Amino acid sequence: MTVRVKQVSGARVLKTAGVCLLIALACAVLLPLAGSAPVDFRRALAGQSPDAEILFYSRVPRLILAMLAGGALSTAGVLFQALLRDALATPYTLGISSGASLGAVIAIVFGLQQTGIWGAAFAGAAITLFVVAGVASQGRRLSSFTLLLAGITVNSIALALILVFFNLASVGQSFAITRWIIGAIEPVSYTTLAWLSVLVLAGAVYTFWHARDWNLLAVGEEWAAVRGLSPTRVILAGYLAGSLLTGAATALTGPVGFVGLIVPHALRMKLGADHRLLVPASFLLGAAFLAVCDTIARTALAPAEIPAGVVTSLLGGPFFIWMLRSRRRSLWL
Repeated sequence: MTVRVKQVSGARVLKTAGVCLLIALACAVLLPLAGSAPVDFRRALAGQSPDAEILFYSRVPRLILAMLAGGALSTAGVLFQALLRDALATPYTLGISSGASLGAVIAIVFGLQQTGIWGAAFAGAAITLFVVAGVASQGRRLSSFTLLLAGITVNSIALALILVFFNLASVGQSFAITRWIIGAIEPVSYTTLAWLSVLVLAGAVYTFWHARDWNLLAVGEEWAAVRGLSPTRVILAGYLAGSLLTGAATALTGPVGFVGLIVPHALRMKLGADHRLLVPASFLLGAAFLAVCDTIARTALAPAEIPAGVVTSLLGGPFFIWMLRSRRRSLWL
């Protein structure tokens, strides 16, 4: 797919980013107040029970995790769509999510605790990153096409191994594996959120800082080379940045689907293909989108909860079908 990138003004970038930031801030302030148990904000700030515990040790950490994961997945989606020049690419296309899931499944089968599962998931994502990059490299050259083929192949192998370990698991472990693969947002410690925010913000800032490179690469590797870029270097750097964002988010939430597809594609249709605009808008609105989905997940059937991955799939499935139909119609016009 060849993308035509129309440059936008700096003023429009700032204006759009400001609007998206206001939406994200509104979600951050209002969504923790929603839930099956009412919370008095003034009592919570005064440290009175149970409002303080519900707000600051359950809902706020969960909201922060949802927003960091949503922003990371949406930014990775923008990046991989530029690298592969395919508007239907997602953060999970190149196998990073499957590698993280495989690591988590192995940890669950061997009885590791939550921290060990997170570490194994992140290690699985890192190993997958190096395997895909190594397989896709041809000498000193790396292309989007070989990266895609290697990612799909490694993704299939990881999924097959997940099925093997799933059959070896006990009933309780099978339930834990299923919940992990669906994707869910759970409250975590502020220490965990701190290191996650460092990884996610570093990847997002890098992605925005090199927005011009993604603009050139989205047009084509030959075009990028003519403009003075090294396609191999840019593709490898983009793959590393996108994998960092995907692996960090997936390690804590599991593979929450469709966030990295819906938000970037919808924004590209609305705002255009300039990544100086797409990257910050996708990060902020992706954060807001997953936070809203998780709020729906914990309130729709309260006191029971739905995994956030189920809500994003229910919203993302019809959207994905609509995109496929729209794409098919455009090919016939």
